[in-house]
Amino acid sequence: MKLAGLKSIENAHDESVWAATWVPATESRPALLLTGSLDETVKLWRPDELNLERANTGHSLGVVSVAAHPSGIIAASASLDSFVRVFDVDTNASIATLEAPPSEVWQMQFDPKGTTLAVAGGGSASVKLWDTATWKLMATLSVPRPEVPKPSDKNSSKKFVLSVAWSHDGKRIACGSMDGTISVFDVARAKFLHHLQGHFMPVRSLVYSPIDSRVLFSASDDCHVHMYDAEGKSLVTAMSGHASWVLSVDASPDGAAIATGSSDRTVKLWDLSMRAAVQTMTNHADQVWGVAFRPPGGTGIRAGRLASVSDDKSVSLYDYS
Repeated sequence: MKLAGLKSIENAHDESVWAATWVPATESRPALLLTGSLDETVKLWRPDELNLERANTGHSLGVVSVAAHPSGIIAASASLDSFVRVFDVDTNASIATLEAPPSEVWQMQFDPKGTTLAVAGGGSASVKLWDTATWKLMATLSVPRPEVPKPSDKNSSKKFVLSVAWSHDGKRIACGSMDGTISVFDVARAKFLHHLQGHFMPVRSLVYSPIDSRVLFSASDDCHVHMYDAEGKSLVTAMSGHASWVLSVDASPDGAAIATGSSDRTVKLWDLSMRAAVQTMTNHADQVWGVAFRPPGGTGIRAGRLASVSDDKSVSLYDYS
């Protein structure tokens, strides 16, 4: 397996690019790359030339997260202004605006069926679930506090929820916190199940395997990528290789690889059968906040694609084979 650079757009945004995801293909267009930036805009790019399809405004502060509905028709952007903006991908018409208290909107992801949007709730130490039919809040999944507070736990900032991921079967949600804790929830019962241990620094990104709903990957400031059996509560392997914080992780659609982006300015490709990094891409000049594999689907699409975004304001596209 390998990555090959296809195209990089310098100054794709006016400021740092903090978020990226793919909008699935529809009958009328290919999959598009969706990026969000500190410059308060969201942009849609057409592969493979990374031609700019549209730039969307609507936030008054930087965009920290973007998410695409599995239908490819709607998407959402979350901003430091504490609003989540839900919009029509092809027209940019606003569909809904979800409001949260300050610092309670971080990463977000639609569930595989598209009925629910999960939002990492930052300082609320919870994940908020929004119904995509009514855009009403359906449930709040709260991360439990330790029974006996440690003397160091003077504030609840430790449980600040940064990242969120749905399992492929839609039955589980995992969220990552500032203190390195990963919490797993049973979605149907809106019930906390257990913590996954092993990280001691912020977990900024999580992704479940697309082929095994038990397997969860995490990226942390401790420079490690962990692979968990999220049901058995066990750490399967800890993978090292980055020289600094690991800011983003995504799993390839074939389930054979993961990609990571780091503060060490690199993108790494990891072969899961070897549990090791097999390639390092060094095209970014600053920390890499997001990596995203293109989902399968779309007419005549066989080739794998990976995108990365960075504080250097650029967007890069790679062939994955």
